[in-house]
Amino acid sequence: MDLSMNTFSNGIPREIGGLQNLMHLSLRDNKLQGSIPDSIRSMSALEFLDLSHNNVSGLIPKSLEKLQNLKYFNVSFNKLVGEIPSDGPFKNLSSQSFMSNEALCGSPRFRVPPCHTSTSKHRSKRKKVLLLAGIAIVILVPMAFVLVWIRYIRGKRTDPQQTVDSLYDVSTRERISYYELLQATDSLSESNLIGSGSFGSVYKGILRDGTHIAVKVFNLQLQAAFRSFDTECQVLRNLRHRNLTKVITSCSNLEFKALVLDYMSNGSLDKWLYSHNYFLDIKQRLNIMIDVACALEYLHHGCSFPVIHCDLKPSNVLLDEDMVAHLSDFGISKLLSEDESASYAKTLATLGYIAPEYGLEGLVSTKCDVYSYGIMLMETFTRTKPSDEMFDGDLSLKQWVNNSLPRAVMEVVDANLITP
Repeated sequence: MDLSMNTFSNGIPREIGGLQNLMHLSLRDNKLQGSIPDSIRSMSALEFLDLSHNNVSGLIPKSLEKLQNLKYFNVSFNKLVGEIPSDGPFKNLSSQSFMSNEALCGSPRFRVPPCHTSTSKHRSKRKKVLLLAGIAIVILVPMAFVLVWIRYIRGKRTDPQQTVDSLYDVSTRERISYYELLQATDSLSESNLIGSGSFGSVYKGILRDGTHIAVKVFNLQLQAAFRSFDTECQVLRNLRHRNLTKVITSCSNLEFKALVLDYMSNGSLDKWLYSHNYFLDIKQRLNIMIDVACALEYLHHGCSFPVIHCDLKPSNVLLDEDMVAHLSDFGISKLLSEDESASYAKTLATLGYIAPEYGLEGLVSTKCDVYSYGIMLMETFTRTKPSDEMFDGDLSLKQWVNNSLPRAVMEVVDANLITP
């Protein structure tokens, strides 16, 4: 039920609690007054409740903690007072759910002041805190010096790359809810679709804080999509490089899995090579291929364990607003353990870019990525796909370019690069 952006006034009717099967209720951007009815606790199926941008006052009923299915709750821009509940679904909410309610108090994670208690309790707690602080200073300060010294000694023996990897295990942003992603992408509308592949589709969107994002939604009807999502999460959570697509966060439940990525405003290298509305000069193409090479160098030699991308091709190279290239789509990538130089994979990469040993035996190594990179390098400067109709039998893109060396290079180079 969506009744948002109307001119409804007066209070929210108590009878609304009788809608026990209602899952989605939006009353935002109205002129509603009065308090939040306690009867909402009876709406056991409720997953989405938006009361933002009204004139609702009073307390947030503590009884709403019983709404175990509630995933999205927003009462921002109202006149609410008192303590924000902290149990049940409120454990997973952020400060964005309670913005611009100046009289709310509670947990610091909601970015509101703590709730005041009586003076006597406050003084008693203050005495206890001072006592504990004194004990802590006497006991912990010497221990802290010892621990700092131990870490200093160990730090000298630690591999600096392992230190970097461990720092990046921690997520920098909390997960985004399913409903927030729907709002950001206009319910995954066709107008926001910017690409699709074997395991799902990618949509552009804008979060409430104005951040532009790309949402990679996996097609869970395919069993391989589950593996692809898990692989990307496993690989990308420990990778940080200016030429890799940055994953902001993820959204995952039993029926929906998506990765939230930085939005690349200039699309893919494939679009720039083959669309008549775009053009890359020779310097831009060279810089893009250097960017991809830097990403591969990091994946193969700059991580704790080598990472093999397994599907290098122009559509997986994305360009930001400054035309800096970012390698993306790690859905079939492989992690090599410390004692491995190669591994076997069941999922095939894109035909035309596959190294012979990968295509015949399923054996993957860092050399497979280097082979695919070579094919993409030739494609970038000839503007000819390895699957082009001209290649049949023994002739391939690789052989065609090889035959042009050293005197007939101008016959295979993209004609758009050859100026008078």
